[in-house]
Amino acid sequence: MRHGKKFNHLSRTASHRNAMLSNMASSLILEKRITTTVAKAKALRKYVEPLLTKAKTDDTNSRRVVFSYLQNKESVSELFNEVAEKIATRPGGYTRILKTGSRLGDNAEMCIIELVDYNELMVKEESAAKSKTRRSRRGGSKKSDEAPAAETKASKAEAKAADAVVEEAEVVEEVKEVEDVAEETPVAEVTAEETPEKEEEASEDTEEKKEDDK
Repeated sequence: MRHGKKFNHLSRTASHRNAMLSNMASSLILEKRITTTVAKAKALRKYVEPLLTKAKTDDTNSRRVVFSYLQNKESVSELFNEVAEKIATRPGGYTRILKTGSRLGDNAEMCIIELVDYNELMVKEESAAKSKTRRSRRGGSKKSDEAPAAETKASKAEAKAADAVVEEAEVVEEVKEVEDVAEETPVAEVTAEETPEKEEEASEDTEEKKEDDK
């Protein structure tokens, strides 16, 4: 029967339970992850997350309140100096529970409870997932539509520039060809002008030879 049982007592008295959660919270802050049972991890999450939120305001009152729960100077200084900077932009959900299976002997559910911002692998995956943009067929955001449009405009501009370079090269080649032809044409005209004179001289020579023969 669980009449009026609002939280898990963990089969301990109030003083024993509070001391255990205080030690576990200090170990979590110092080590950034600990292995325990799922029931203890869920109780620890409710115990330590309000302390992490309190650490975001670094003043004397906050330090005294946190120290009254943890009773450990090292964990308090670690919490306010390093951990508070990591969780400054996170609005909540500072811990993560990863189940690891059952324990041999009593078959209790085991897990790893850790601080979210200190798991580098998962932080990298989250940042990579956020950087990827998803396009929907029903009409996505304007930013996602503008990026491909800008890329297509840039590619079109590059293609036009390349076509213009090719056209300029073709025009230069055509001009060179015309100049070459223009240089060659006077020689042809001179030869054409010289040929009638040679023909006239040849005809005169033949006529003289005919008169001599007579």
